[in-house]
Amino acid sequence: MTINPFSRRAALRIAGVSLLLAALASPLAWYVARGSAEETTVALAAEESRRLLQHYAAFGPQDKSTDEHALAAAQAIVGGLFDIAEIYDAAGNKRAEAMTASGAAIEALLPPHQKPKGDAPDYLSMHLPDGRWALRVMVPLADAGYFEGVRVVPEWQRRQVRDSALSAALLAALAALLCGAAIYPVVLHLSRENEQKAREVLDSHIAMMEALGRAIAKRDSDTGAHNYRVAWTAARIAERMGFRSGAMQALIAGSFLHDVGKIGIPDAILLKPGKLDAEEFAIMRTHVAQGEDIVHGMDWLDGAHAVVAGHHEKWDGSGYPRRLAGEDIPLAARIFAVADVFDALCSRRPYKEPLPFAAAMEILERDSGSHFDPAVIAVFRELAADIHAQLADCGESELRRLLTVCVRRHFEV
Repeated sequence: MTINPFSRRAALRIAGVSLLLAALASPLAWYVARGSAEETTVALAAEESRRLLQHYAAFGPQDKSTDEHALAAAQAIVGGLFDIAEIYDAAGNKRAEAMTASGAAIEALLPPHQKPKGDAPDYLSMHLPDGRWALRVMVPLADAGYFEGVRVVPEWQRRQVRDSALSAALLAALAALLCGAAIYPVVLHLSRENEQKAREVLDSHIAMMEALGRAIAKRDSDTGAHNYRVAWTAARIAERMGFRSGAMQALIAGSFLHDVGKIGIPDAILLKPGKLDAEEFAIMRTHVAQGEDIVHGMDWLDGAHAVVAGHHEKWDGSGYPRRLAGEDIPLAARIFAVADVFDALCSRRPYKEPLPFAAAMEILERDSGSHFDPAVIAVFRELAADIHAQLADCGESELRRLLTVCVRRHFEV
């Protein structure tokens, strides 16, 4: 099953957002998990140091007895959770210090000593110049001073913290990706509903064009196939000239409804078998203004205005109703003019037989630069033979199918 462009874009965007969230969430989860592991280690160290220090916390004035108590406390702590243990009195004077061989090896690498900032345990995570990771823990001891311990985090614990942080990061990334995967079917379902609604709206637009087109054709003694042919032919030219989306929609609507203003022309003039006199021709020309009034403000049909208003203008300025010339004529109207005249020349009418393809092209080439935009003729020249062959002997139902396929291709429904 093919995926329509909207669904493909939705999938790519959801995948992109999911990957972005995964990329953002992973390092954040890593950071949080690592911080949590550090805080757990610090909390354990603080609790253990408090437990061991509670018998030695009542330090009085510095003397041999209290210093011995402080040293005993420091020695009891060091070698377990800490590699360096230091006890300070309330004034910040060091009362005792003990350390392991590992502590002695890193003591010179540590940043300067600092007092706790408050009444709660605090810590500093340090990555030493030799690559080792150490935690400095400061534990206040009520009014007796504070304890400072340094722990060189062993390799097994570093791996444990790293693995825990990595697991959290991977879970966060997986959650983001799974969230995107869960959202996509919902978006796809909504897009299909939206596609169905868009198709219904587009079908109603096409039906509106067809109804108006048939009404015009019946008044003008035509089958209505002309409207399908010129709209499809104009769309083929416009595709080659880069028309897309709204511009193509407006061109097709304008091509289909170019003569909608003929609804307001009296039958005596519209159906007159002979040549119109000057007064009658002046009335016939008013079908352009009447067509403009009909499509103006009609929402989707409002885009048809350029073709309805300009399909009788000529490149050299000799057309009507505004005698526009050159690029002052909207490009959609210039494209339509070529499609309209080509179809008129190649079609059978009650009063004439269709011209051969070569004869019709000779007339278009002759009028290039006077009636027609030479740039449009240059594009049409490359397409004309294929268009003529494809439209030959096409019935109205096949023409309708061709135009419907064209419309839906450009509006992705």
